[in-house]
Amino acid sequence: MAKILTWTMITQAALGIFLKLHVMERNVRPWVVPFHSVIGKTFPVLGWTQIMFGVATALDFCRGGNLGQCTAHYIMGSAFIGYAAILVIMLNLGGKWLERKKCSQEMLDSSVITAWGIGVLWWAGGMLGIFLSRKGKRSFVPAVIILMTGWGMSAHEQALMISSKIHGLFGYALMGAGALRVVEICFVLNDQPTPSSGHVRIFQHLPPYLLVLGGTLFISATDEEMHNADNLGIDHVTYALFDFSLSFLIYLTITFLVHLYSNSGRNSLESRDGDGGERGRETFDSEHEGHGYAKVSTDDRRSGERRRGEAEDGPEAFELEERESSNESEAVKIGGEDEVDWIGRGPGVSL
Repeated sequence: MAKILTWTMITQAALGIFLKLHVMERNVRPWVVPFHSVIGKTFPVLGWTQIMFGVATALDFCRGGNLGQCTAHYIMGSAFIGYAAILVIMLNLGGKWLERKKCSQEMLDSSVITAWGIGVLWWAGGMLGIFLSRKGKRSFVPAVIILMTGWGMSAHEQALMISSKIHGLFGYALMGAGALRVVEICFVLNDQPTPSSGHVRIFQHLPPYLLVLGGTLFISATDEEMHNADNLGIDHVTYALFDFSLSFLIYLTITFLVHLYSNSGRNSLESRDGDGGERGRETFDSEHEGHGYAKVSTDDRRSGERRRGEAEDGPEAFELEERESSNESEAVKIGGEDEVDWIGRGPGVSL
């Protein structure tokens, strides 16, 4: 896996350098851009996989007859963390995409739940969620499925007490995430989609964080890990607090990367608040700029045009304006207070 990551990073760096040079833009560049994008999007998955392999190798886990049970925990826990990452991305960046597709988040969730098919609960509930989420409608079904899954896991007895406690906390985290997701959809958003402006209410961070917490607890609840903690004399409270701390760091990484993407590079100008019109809107100087070139703000463009106009007019325009203003000040009002007695007939006589 390390060799795969090494060659992937080398390939990504080489493609990035090629794109920065802006050579062969008509023939080669259109093929390199999507390839570079795909490799970049696979980095989080490859990196997380390497982390899981590294932990298992360093602690000598997942060997022999424990491979199947260990793999199930790692895959399922990583799936919950990945789902949380997708929720954070959709909260901050996916609103406009969902509007264009005329699709709700629950339609995507229900489709994945149906395809995953963990038992009859996920298969049957996923199909119900797909039906209720058609035409862009919101649905409670995916959240309720997660809640029911958490209830089942919280009541799952294990051979060790510490294992039962950690599985119980995993179930409670999923139950909390499902319940809060229902509250978010039905009461916080009032059955409406998440605003496409990217404005996220703080309450909306609770369900994805609890999913990260649940995934972290489930990954750390394999039989080998539980036996190792029990042999070291670690109680379930200390073990759970370590998992809580790890979940905070993982959620910090997810939110930081999403924030970094949405507020850096060519996305930084899009995240600025405009006046509702064309102020702050970004335009392109050419058609090619829509595929990775630098953008020019309309405000900067207008100010540049204004400066060029002043430079072209020069001092002649200023002189003409001064003459007009002086002529206006010398004008005499007829029939008002500025009457003039030209022939000395006394006050009240005017021309």
